[in-house]
Amino acid sequence: MINNLEGLAAWLRLTLIPGIGGETQRKLLAAFGLPEAIFAAGRLATRAVAGDRADLLFDVDPSDAIELSLAWAGQPGQHIITLADDDYPKALLEIADPPSLLYVRGNPALLRQRSLAMVGSRNATPQGVQTAESFARSLAGKGLCIVSGLALGIDAAAHRGALAAGGETIAVIGTGADRIYPARNKELALAIAERGAIVSEFPLGTPSIASNFPRRNRIISGLARGVLVVEAAPESGSLITARLAAEQGREVFAIPGSIHSPVARGCHKLIKQGAKLVETAADILEELGNFTAPPGPEATPPETENHPILAALGHDPCGLDDLAERTGLGADKLLPELLTLELAGRIATLPGNRYQQLN
Repeated sequence: MINNLEGLAAWLRLTLIPGIGGETQRKLLAAFGLPEAIFAAGRLATRAVAGDRADLLFDVDPSDAIELSLAWAGQPGQHIITLADDDYPKALLEIADPPSLLYVRGNPALLRQRSLAMVGSRNATPQGVQTAESFARSLAGKGLCIVSGLALGIDAAAHRGALAAGGETIAVIGTGADRIYPARNKELALAIAERGAIVSEFPLGTPSIASNFPRRNRIISGLARGVLVVEAAPESGSLITARLAAEQGREVFAIPGSIHSPVARGCHKLIKQGAKLVETAADILEELGNFTAPPGPEATPPETENHPILAALGHDPCGLDDLAERTGLGADKLLPELLTLELAGRIATLPGNRYQQLN
């Protein structure tokens, strides 16, 4: 990471000017070298490369945003990595449109780890959530860093599964790195920032904008050696990620489902197009090559086989109030136990604060 604040400020100036997008930034960098040289070249020279748009470099002053970003990066656990840094992930240098810089909360070294992306439906089924968590636990336990997008459904399940295994996970988000979206994943995001990494190419303060989420997908696939799609509708954003992965030369994996399930049709479409059909984590490891997890403490899975809450829950969906009445436990004691069971893949959380046993 750049230690020279003036150098970093120049990178921020280049990327924080509206109208100077990634393609224009790369043209200017190719022509002049570092951002400091771009601004030193002057208006006429940069016009020869970027046309009239180059005037924005000298007419727009993003000083306030630069100061905010430098102050943010000065806090513990917060980093800004540029294309010129040794810490910039080499995997992203392989893609057609690498981001000029990345805002990172957490451990930036994870961006250079051997990784697998896992994506899928925001409206996942309970079985899909269980499958995603189970695969993420197994693969993270083998040393793969799990990359996803912090969305509801499959993304969140993938992050939870990796954390439950004591493994590593990266969340690539479509907002500024100082924001959390969706708000329901706040606690999960904080855990990822502490034990993994949250990554964004968007300036600080960038709110949730629909067009930014498909754009960040190229980073999700670009960081990884392959992409696993767990559940997806035929026109979902997960298929965009899979297409980008194929274009980037990454492996594409898909888990099949019921022919009657709308969220299985996207996976079936990918399999028809040549994605590898996956039934177990071993199928992925076989394709990527088996390897030994780095030495470190292994997570001990909680004992849930004969958990009394499972007996009280039964096999039908049950609301929190009813479950509290059946168990005689207050919400303060019941909720942590429910989270343990969810991380262990034994129950799923349903809309309306209801829970259902999975196996």
